[in-house]
Amino acid sequence: MRIGVLGTGNMADALGTQWARAGHELLIGGRSRPKAEALAARIGHGARAGSPREAAGFGEVTLLAVAYEGVEAALDAAGAAEGTLSGRALIDCTNAIVPGRFTLATDGGPGMAEIAARAVGARVVKGFCHCADAVWRMTPPVFADGPLGVPLCGDDEGALEAVRTLVRDMGCVPLDGGGLERARLLEATVAFLLGFWFGGVEPRAALPPLAVQGRA
Repeated sequence: MRIGVLGTGNMADALGTQWARAGHELLIGGRSRPKAEALAARIGHGARAGSPREAAGFGEVTLLAVAYEGVEAALDAAGAAEGTLSGRALIDCTNAIVPGRFTLATDGGPGMAEIAARAVGARVVKGFCHCADAVWRMTPPVFADGPLGVPLCGDDEGALEAVRTLVRDMGCVPLDGGGLERARLLEATVAFLLGFWFGGVEPRAALPPLAVQGRA
Protein backbone atom coordinates (compact mmCIF):
# COMPACT_ATOMS: atom_id res chain seq x y z
CA MET A 1 0.00 0.00 0.00
CA ARG A 2 0.98 3.65 -0.27
CA ILE A 3 2.09 5.22 3.02
CA GLY A 4 2.76 8.88 3.72
CA VAL A 5 5.05 9.61 6.66
CA LEU A 6 4.89 12.84 8.65
CA GLY A 7 8.24 13.14 10.41
CA THR A 8 11.90 12.36 9.85
CA GLY A 9 12.97 11.06 13.28
CA ASN A 10 13.73 7.64 14.74
CA MET A 11 10.19 6.24 14.65
CA ALA A 12 9.66 7.37 11.07
CA ASP A 13 12.96 5.72 10.19
CA ALA A 14 12.32 2.43 12.02
CA LEU A 15 8.72 1.86 10.94
CA GLY A 16 9.20 3.26 7.46
CA THR A 17 12.18 1.01 6.81
CA GLN A 18 10.25 -2.09 7.84
CA TRP A 19 7.27 -1.23 5.66
CA ALA A 20 9.41 -0.35 2.65
CA ARG A 21 11.19 -3.70 2.99
CA ALA A 22 7.78 -5.38 2.99
CA GLY A 23 7.02 -3.83 -0.38
CA HIS A 24 4.98 -0.77 0.57
CA GLU A 25 5.49 2.55 -1.22
CA LEU A 26 6.59 5.44 1.02
CA LEU A 27 6.67 9.20 0.73
CA ILE A 28 8.49 10.96 3.57
CA GLY A 29 7.15 14.40 4.39
CA GLY A 30 9.29 16.65 6.56
CA ARG A 31 9.31 20.35 7.26
CA SER A 32 13.01 20.12 6.40
CA ARG A 33 13.27 18.86 2.84
CA PRO A 34 16.95 17.87 3.22
CA LYS A 35 16.07 15.71 6.26
CA ALA A 36 13.20 14.10 4.37
CA GLU A 37 15.48 13.36 1.44
CA ALA A 38 18.16 11.92 3.74
CA LEU A 39 15.63 9.63 5.43
CA ALA A 40 14.18 8.47 2.12
CA ALA A 41 17.71 7.64 0.96
CA ARG A 42 18.41 5.63 4.15
CA ILE A 43 15.15 3.72 3.84
CA GLY A 44 15.69 2.97 0.16
CA HIS A 45 13.34 0.54 -1.60
CA GLY A 46 11.94 3.38 -3.69
CA ALA A 47 11.04 5.69 -0.79
CA ARG A 48 10.69 9.31 -1.88
CA ALA A 49 10.75 12.68 -0.15
CA GLY A 50 8.22 15.48 -0.27
CA SER A 51 6.45 18.10 1.77
CA PRO A 52 4.15 17.30 4.74
CA ARG A 53 1.16 18.20 2.56
CA GLU A 54 2.35 15.83 -0.18
CA ALA A 55 2.80 13.03 2.37
CA ALA A 56 -0.69 13.65 3.76
CA GLY A 57 -2.25 13.22 0.33
CA PHE A 58 -0.06 10.34 -0.79
CA GLY A 59 -1.75 7.10 0.11
CA GLU A 60 -4.25 5.08 2.07
CA VAL A 61 -2.27 5.33 5.31
CA THR A 62 -0.38 8.20 6.94
CA LEU A 63 2.03 7.74 9.84
CA LEU A 64 2.26 10.61 12.33
CA ALA A 65 5.73 10.20 13.82
CA VAL A 66 6.92 13.42 15.42
CA ALA A 67 7.72 14.49 18.97
CA TYR A 68 4.55 15.26 20.90
CA GLU A 69 5.39 18.95 21.08
CA GLY A 70 5.35 19.08 17.29
CA VAL A 71 2.15 17.19 16.55
CA GLU A 72 -0.10 20.20 16.00
CA ALA A 73 2.53 21.96 13.88
CA ALA A 74 2.97 18.80 11.80
CA LEU A 75 -0.77 18.52 11.22
CA ASP A 76 -0.93 22.19 10.29
CA ALA A 77 1.93 21.79 7.81
CA ALA A 78 0.13 18.78 6.34
CA GLY A 79 -3.06 20.81 5.83
CA ALA A 80 -5.04 18.50 8.11
CA ALA A 81 -7.61 21.18 8.94
CA GLU A 82 -8.32 21.46 5.22
CA GLY A 83 -9.13 17.77 4.83
CA THR A 84 -5.88 16.53 3.28
CA LEU A 85 -6.09 13.44 5.52
CA SER A 86 -9.80 12.85 4.98
CA GLY A 87 -10.60 9.18 4.45
CA ARG A 88 -7.08 8.05 5.26
CA ALA A 89 -5.96 5.85 8.13
CA LEU A 90 -3.84 8.11 10.34
CA ILE A 91 -1.52 6.15 12.63
CA ASP A 92 -0.65 8.07 15.79
CA CYS A 93 2.47 6.54 17.37
CA THR A 94 3.27 9.56 19.55
CA ASN A 95 3.88 9.60 23.31
CA ALA A 96 3.61 12.67 25.52
CA ILE A 97 5.73 11.60 28.47
CA VAL A 98 7.50 13.87 30.95
CA PRO A 99 11.18 12.76 30.92
CA GLY A 100 12.38 11.26 34.19
CA ARG A 101 8.92 11.36 35.78
CA PHE A 102 7.14 8.96 33.41
CA THR A 103 3.86 10.84 33.65
CA LEU A 104 1.75 12.18 30.82
CA ALA A 105 2.46 15.71 29.66
CA THR A 106 -1.16 15.74 28.44
CA ASP A 107 -2.60 15.01 31.89
CA GLY A 108 -5.77 17.03 32.33
CA GLY A 109 -6.04 17.75 28.61
CA PRO A 110 -6.76 15.83 25.41
CA GLY A 111 -4.67 12.73 24.73
CA MET A 112 -2.37 12.54 21.73
CA ALA A 113 -4.83 10.44 19.73
CA GLU A 114 -7.54 13.02 20.40
CA ILE A 115 -5.25 15.74 19.08
CA ALA A 116 -4.55 13.65 15.98
CA ALA A 117 -8.29 13.16 15.55
CA ARG A 118 -8.64 16.90 14.93
CA ALA A 119 -7.43 16.16 11.40
CA VAL A 120 -10.61 16.64 9.38
CA GLY A 121 -11.98 13.31 8.14
CA ALA A 122 -8.99 11.24 9.27
CA ARG A 123 -9.57 7.70 10.54
CA VAL A 124 -7.20 7.65 13.51
CA VAL A 125 -5.59 4.48 14.84
CA LYS A 126 -3.39 4.62 17.93
CA GLY A 127 -0.55 2.13 17.73
CA PHE A 128 3.20 1.43 17.68
CA CYS A 129 3.57 3.71 20.72
CA HIS A 130 4.55 1.15 23.35
CA CYS A 131 8.08 0.36 22.15
CA ALA A 132 11.19 2.34 21.34
CA ASP A 133 12.46 2.54 17.77
CA ALA A 134 15.14 -0.08 18.54
CA VAL A 135 12.40 -2.70 18.93
CA TRP A 136 10.75 -1.76 15.62
CA ARG A 137 14.12 -2.13 13.87
CA MET A 138 14.27 -5.83 14.82
CA THR A 139 13.63 -8.18 11.91
CA PRO A 140 11.30 -9.46 13.17
CA PRO A 141 10.46 -8.41 16.76
CA VAL A 142 10.18 -11.96 18.11
CA PHE A 143 11.14 -12.97 21.65
CA ALA A 144 11.28 -16.15 23.73
CA ASP A 145 7.51 -16.23 24.20
CA GLY A 146 6.65 -15.37 20.61
CA PRO A 147 6.11 -12.41 18.28
CA LEU A 148 5.56 -8.96 19.73
CA GLY A 149 1.93 -7.95 20.19
CA VAL A 150 0.95 -4.46 19.02
CA PRO A 151 -2.11 -2.91 20.74
CA LEU A 152 -4.29 -0.86 18.39
CA CYS A 153 -7.12 1.50 19.30
CA GLY A 154 -9.50 2.87 16.70
CA ASP A 155 -13.12 3.31 15.69
CA ASP A 156 -12.93 2.60 11.95
CA GLU A 157 -12.72 -1.06 10.97
CA GLY A 158 -11.26 -0.36 7.54
CA ALA A 159 -8.48 1.76 9.02
CA LEU A 160 -7.80 -0.83 11.70
CA GLU A 161 -7.53 -3.61 9.13
CA ALA A 162 -5.03 -1.59 7.08
CA VAL A 163 -2.89 -1.06 10.19
CA ARG A 164 -3.22 -4.73 11.18
CA THR A 165 -1.71 -5.57 7.79
CA LEU A 166 1.26 -3.32 8.54
CA VAL A 167 1.66 -4.97 11.96
CA ARG A 168 1.70 -8.44 10.42
CA ASP A 169 4.11 -7.35 7.71
CA MET A 170 6.63 -6.61 10.47
CA GLY A 171 6.26 -10.09 11.92
CA CYS A 172 4.16 -8.85 14.86
CA VAL A 173 0.66 -9.68 16.07
CA PRO A 174 -2.12 -7.04 16.14
CA LEU A 175 -4.03 -6.80 19.43
CA ASP A 176 -7.50 -5.26 19.61
CA GLY A 177 -7.33 -2.48 22.19
CA GLY A 178 -10.87 -1.20 21.66
CA GLY A 179 -12.13 2.12 20.38
CA LEU A 180 -10.22 5.36 20.13
CA GLU A 181 -11.60 6.43 23.51
CA ARG A 182 -9.29 3.80 25.01
CA ALA A 183 -6.19 5.35 23.42
CA ARG A 184 -5.71 7.45 26.56
CA LEU A 185 -5.42 4.24 28.58
CA LEU A 186 -2.79 2.93 26.19
CA GLU A 187 -0.83 6.19 26.42
CA ALA A 188 -0.96 6.05 30.23
CA THR A 189 0.07 2.39 30.21
CA VAL A 190 3.15 3.21 28.15
CA ALA A 191 4.16 5.91 30.65
CA PHE A 192 3.71 3.45 33.52
CA LEU A 193 5.72 0.70 31.80
CA LEU A 194 8.56 3.08 30.99
CA GLY A 195 8.99 3.65 34.72
CA PHE A 196 9.64 -0.08 35.14
CA TRP A 197 11.89 -0.45 32.10
CA PHE A 198 14.07 2.53 32.97
CA GLY A 199 14.20 1.25 36.55
CA GLY A 200 15.57 -2.09 35.39
CA VAL A 201 12.41 -4.01 36.33
CA GLU A 202 10.69 -6.58 34.11
CA PRO A 203 7.01 -5.49 34.05
CA ARG A 204 5.81 -8.90 32.84
CA ALA A 205 6.58 -10.16 36.34
CA ALA A 206 3.41 -8.36 37.48
CA LEU A 207 1.18 -10.12 34.93
CA PRO A 208 -0.25 -13.59 35.60
CA PRO A 209 -0.76 -15.97 32.66
CA LEU A 210 -4.01 -15.58 30.71
CA ALA A 211 -5.21 -19.04 31.79
CA VAL A 212 -5.00 -18.02 35.44
CA GLN A 213 -6.31 -14.48 35.09
CA GLY A 214 -9.26 -15.75 33.03
CA ARG A 215 -10.48 -17.80 36.02
CA ALA A 216 -10.19 -14.90 38.47
